[in-house]
Amino acid sequence: MAAAGVAVMALTDHDTVAGVPEAVAEGQRVGLRVVSGCEFSVAAPWGEMHLLGYFLPTENPEMEAFLVGCRNHRLTRAGKIVTALQAWGVDISLDEVVAEADGGAIGRPHVARVLVRHGTVESLDEAFNLYLGRGRPAYQDKVLPPLAEVADLVHRHGGIVSAAHLRDRANRNTLQAFKEQGLDGLEVLHPSHPPDLKPRLAALASRLGLVTTGGSDWHGGAGADNARSFPGCEAVPLAWLEAMEAQRPERSTG
Repeated sequence: MAAAGVAVMALTDHDTVAGVPEAVAEGQRVGLRVVSGCEFSVAAPWGEMHLLGYFLPTENPEMEAFLVGCRNHRLTRAGKIVTALQAWGVDISLDEVVAEADGGAIGRPHVARVLVRHGTVESLDEAFNLYLGRGRPAYQDKVLPPLAEVADLVHRHGGIVSAAHLRDRANRNTLQAFKEQGLDGLEVLHPSHPPDLKPRLAALASRLGLVTTGGSDWHGGAGADNARSFPGCEAVPLAWLEAMEAQRPERSTG
């Protein structure tokens, strides 16, 4: 990250803050500030929305209990997906999917990678189009908490929440409703956002009093599924980080 010219990075793995202490220590070694974060999945009018939490504690029992519950739901869902695939004659095991996740929060992309490795499909896109996408044979719904529940949890521990990569789903009425449920910010800079969308999102955030956030959404490694995102691909102003910090509430618990 530092070699790519990045001065500050937020580590926002799905449903875990476990990697943050190591990232902070490495950041201190190379001169890179690391912001503690997490990417939550919450219910939205269209189904699922990703919600970025920033400035989170890494050793808080309440936060960890919530995240453990989220990860357990993911494991249960993965088992149901594997069972559905097996019913369609696909030779795959849950152990393989867990191994693919390598200790991280399990998601459909891990199933897709196992399918590619087995030769069942040729690409991640094909895995989703044939089996894993909504309405496909192995699709399983997630257990999704409401935005207000996650926002309240994050606020109690001194953090803020930002709606991630909404693209064209971002409009004034939707964002106003989210703000009333505790939303603090809107992700403006993201690799999936076309150039003409970014100023519109920034204007919406300004009108609604939401802080603007951004990032690469880099998932590590290289390959076709990372073609658009890489460290430093979005030039996020440091002034945005200062505004995010100013938005932080006082912690109400230890």
